[in-house]
Amino acid sequence: MGPLLLTAAGVIALLAAVLIQGRFGPRGRVGRLLAVAPRVSIAEAARLAEAGPPRYVRVDGRLDSDEAFEDDAHRPLVVRRTTLETRPAGSTGTWRELNANLETVPFVVREGADEIAVDGTALAQGLVVVPRERSGVASDLGDGAPAGLAPDAPVRMIVEHASTVEHAAVLGVPRRDEGGRVVIGPGLGRPLILTTLEQDEAMRVVTGGAAGHARLAMIALAAGVVLLLLALLWGLVDAFLGSAATVLAASPEATLRPGSDTRTTGGGPGLVGAPLLAILVVLGIALLSVAVSLGYVRLTGGSRRREPEQRPKPW
Repeated sequence: MGPLLLTAAGVIALLAAVLIQGRFGPRGRVGRLLAVAPRVSIAEAARLAEAGPPRYVRVDGRLDSDEAFEDDAHRPLVVRRTTLETRPAGSTGTWRELNANLETVPFVVREGADEIAVDGTALAQGLVVVPRERSGVASDLGDGAPAGLAPDAPVRMIVEHASTVEHAAVLGVPRRDEGGRVVIGPGLGRPLILTTLEQDEAMRVVTGGAAGHARLAMIALAAGVVLLLLALLWGLVDAFLGSAATVLAASPEATLRPGSDTRTTGGGPGLVGAPLLAILVVLGIALLSVAVSLGYVRLTGGSRRREPEQRPKPW
């Protein structure tokens, strides 16, 4: 296996990772951020807002608000996103979003005596909770049906919300707002994310139940990077040994080339005469194993699970 073959394998692995992630759309990026964002305390997030370059971090705590609003089950909500989607009658294809309505009030994430405000108005695809779905046809919506939609067109309503009775993880960039408060919101080209789910359940939601595909994409990405690094190292070793062989061949005296074995006829036995290359191969295998293990652990987030709430029945 030469550097060219390793390079080809690395490129194929990276392409596979890109293709798999592309299936998830914007939510795929949310899943990646949930897997890799560093977790800090709320006190540390406040310090980051005061000094140092901006950082995208994760904070955990209980949601709280003095202006929470109730839903039909009398839960004190701080944010609710209602999305209406449709698709052609008789079709089993992809749902198309008609409109989305975001309702939010000022709220914070609290950890003991520390708290940080959340820029809830910036939440969109970054709200990761167990969705509550209702399905039917456009005529079921009555006056609330979008104009131009056929009465028999399939529609579904997806409601996502978070309340003050829940703990949440919030991902974003801490900063000071104009009023001097510490606020966490989008930044550095990354969205604000809020989830009330454990890591493994959140990954299932953002991938539509295909969490295994997300793990496979992360493994393919890690493998691709390691393979390309191995190809680079192998090329450098080949260049070094080739230069050494040229120098040895220039000597008028008979000289043994590294890698040869006078006990055999023909070439040397495998990697016996190339210890540096053998060490690099072993090191590459070790790095690949570590990368795959870390990718799996970061994506699964442990073994704890939270049971999802039951979805309401269709209209």
